[in-house]
Amino acid sequence: MSKPVVAVVGRPNVGKSTLFNALAGSRISIVEDTPGVTRDRIYAEVSWLNYQFTLIDTGGIEPESDDIILSRMREQAETAIMTADVILFLTDVRQGVVDADFKVADMLRRSHRPVLLVVNKVDDFNKYMPDVYEFYNLGLGDPIPVSAQGKLGIGDMLDEVVKRFDPAQMEEEEDDRPKIAVIGKPNAGKSSIINRLLGEERVIVSPIAGTTRDAIDTTVKRNGREYVFIDTAGLRRKSKVKEELERYSIIRTVTAVERCDVAVLVIDATEGITEQDAKIAGIAHERGKGMIIAVNKWDLVEKDTSTMKKFSEKIWQKLSSMPYAELIFLSAKTGQRLPKLFDVIDAVIENCALRVQTGVLNEILTEAMAMKQPPSDKGKRLRIYYITQVSVKPPTFVMFINDKKLTHFSYTRYIENQIRTTFGFRGTPIHFIYRERKEK
Repeated sequence: MSKPVVAVVGRPNVGKSTLFNALAGSRISIVEDTPGVTRDRIYAEVSWLNYQFTLIDTGGIEPESDDIILSRMREQAETAIMTADVILFLTDVRQGVVDADFKVADMLRRSHRPVLLVVNKVDDFNKYMPDVYEFYNLGLGDPIPVSAQGKLGIGDMLDEVVKRFDPAQMEEEEDDRPKIAVIGKPNAGKSSIINRLLGEERVIVSPIAGTTRDAIDTTVKRNGREYVFIDTAGLRRKSKVKEELERYSIIRTVTAVERCDVAVLVIDATEGITEQDAKIAGIAHERGKGMIIAVNKWDLVEKDTSTMKKFSEKIWQKLSSMPYAELIFLSAKTGQRLPKLFDVIDAVIENCALRVQTGVLNEILTEAMAMKQPPSDKGKRLRIYYITQVSVKPPTFVMFINDKKLTHFSYTRYIENQIRTTFGFRGTPIHFIYRERKEK
């Protein structure tokens, strides 16, 4: 089941980033009084009542600007609009309805998406409500007054947001076919890999970076088993232009990764691994998805006896937080090692769903603690009473302990390594949760 996507759109400087930060619960977007500060979409996971959704912040829309940065921001916002399940159209009560608001309203009507008209900066409902009524002129239904700064009216607005989610989407039938999101920078060869697996030109392949505009689902059948491959729009590097035109267009990758079981990060062997690749990999890592690093265009690299070893070392330096990921070197052009990709996918899917018996886990834990004592602070030592696995995809373990303040990530990593040494869990992250149980 994929999470609904909610996009916050509107003219520059109406308070979109302030509202985004209020909903996300942290200061993720830069908030300044200068129009055009938020030049790209930034995302956050939001919970309201029993609903979870992905929230997108967008750059302000200047409908008719020829300025290259503003027109790029408009494209970004349009992408967000077409991805969204619900749109929050934010306006400014103090500026009133301006001509650009009518143009944005027309753009939103053409999207055929549910739109909520939100009037921001209503810091005093008694004082500003007469001005709010003016926004009925936009023809988008009842305006919802809020103050993003003062966090007023936010709950009423979110009640309206969740009412507009599609129940069919929330309760869609479980599709047990493995879903593989193919992610990476533009032009790394994501579409070429899928086409080679299919044996036909199903996805448009072009040397122009960013040709794949939408996440496309493609079914590939192998040995009687169906796999759903999700090809994503490439994530662009920082612009070398004087003004940074766009940072990362990541929302499609985020929504694709949300839906997948395994993410395949495609790296261009001729470029090597970059900071951008690490950021893209982080999206899957944060969401606990299975991870495969596929180094494409390996046929174009001049090799000696240590080429693969050196390349691997550079990858693990950049991806130090995910040493569990599987690594495969291949070529979409020649088909080199592509059949092996399915074997790796099968193994990772199996590991993501692996369950370990509680008795065996506690034997490993006892042995690990005997070899290396848990950390202590001011004479008080961490005591781990018990460990049990509570879920899969990703494998998640709960450890019952005496005091959370005594935990340290290095000891958690040590316990993780002991579990991995015994059971492998290759290709999947492992999550740990600590629960305090006070000593009698």
